[in-house]
Parts: sequence; C-alpha cells; structure tokens
Amino acid sequence: MLSNFVGKDMFKDWSDDQRRAEIEKLVTGFRSGLDVTLMLQTATMIAGDADKARAFLVDLIPADERHDMISAQKGETQSLVASFLV
Repeated sequence: MLSNFVGKDMFKDWSDDQRRAEIEKLVTGFRSGLDVTLMLQTATMIAGDADKARAFLVDLIPADERHDMISAQKGETQSLVASFLV
C-alpha cells in the first residue's frame, strides 16, 4: 500500500522512540479531525510496516477509544480500522 511512497525511506533510520512520538502526533491529529485512514496509512509509513503501526496505535489509544473509532466507521473502512486497532 505504501511501498511506493517517496517519504517512506525518511523514517527507516528512526528509533522506536522517534517513531512512537511521531505516531502519537498523528493520534492527536486524529482526535482533532484528521481522517482515520490517513492516520493509519501515515502510521504504517512511519512505523515501517502495518504490524509495527498496530503495536504503536494499540499502545497509544485506550481500548474504549479504539472501540469507538471502529464503531464510527462503516463498510471497508470499518474493517480496515478494526484490523489496526483490535
């Protein structure tokens, strides 16, 4: 999904602490109105892959908020969000 993104290589040398801090900013952005799919795509790019992005997001977002985020979506978007936040 993001393998062709030009900026992806920018994050490859970042430490996990740097990645976490940047993904935390995305979560804050989501809470202020950033589109959830954009948050997930960018978190994946920063983390290096979807599994690492999931781990960061689950750690940063409380379970009740993750549930609300999933419930707020419909169709394929709901499935995508659930795949990251469950």
